Amino acid sequence: MKKSNARILFLTHAALIAALYVVLTYIAFWLGISSGAVQVRFSEALTILPYFTPAAVPGLFVGCLLSNLLTGAAIPDIVFGSLATLIGALLTAKFRQNKWFAPIPPILANAVIIPPVLLFAYGIKPLWFSYITVTLGEIISCGVLGMLLLFALEKSMKRFFAEQPFAYAGK
Repeated sequence: MKKSNARILFLTHAALIAALYVVLTYIAFWLGISSGAVQVRFSEALTILPYFTPAAVPGLFVGCLLSNLLTGAAIPDIVFGSLATLIGALLTAKFRQNKWFAPIPPILANAVIIPPVLLFAYGIKPLWFSYITVTLGEIISCGVLGMLLLFALEKSMKRFFAEQPFAYAGK
């Protein structure tokens, strides 16, 4: 594959992941479960995608950034929530040798970063309660839904990620 075609395909994959993240966040937003002390974003299931493709890292970051902007999140949430997703995606990509590890980085990144954001940006108290609820929401979103997605994609991985630009070696 030519280098320019590989870049276009990489950007296309990233853009599709970002768009899917936004759509799934909006669904959770309309259901009233995507923000606040208890958050279950269906879009967070996509945080396992760096296990399959490096294009997921920028796609998840941009998708989270756009979702937070479009759903009216506070500035600290836009900045730090998007950074939490980026950190989780980067670590998932880095430690992708074990599929069972895929949901752990986004769970931990959000569990550590988001509760103080909820306190300072939205005044949600007590902080300890946010640590529990955000962590539980991430376990549901990333750990349960994300792993279901991983197993579903693993069966058809070659079809979805066949001509993957900048692919991981050995995948």
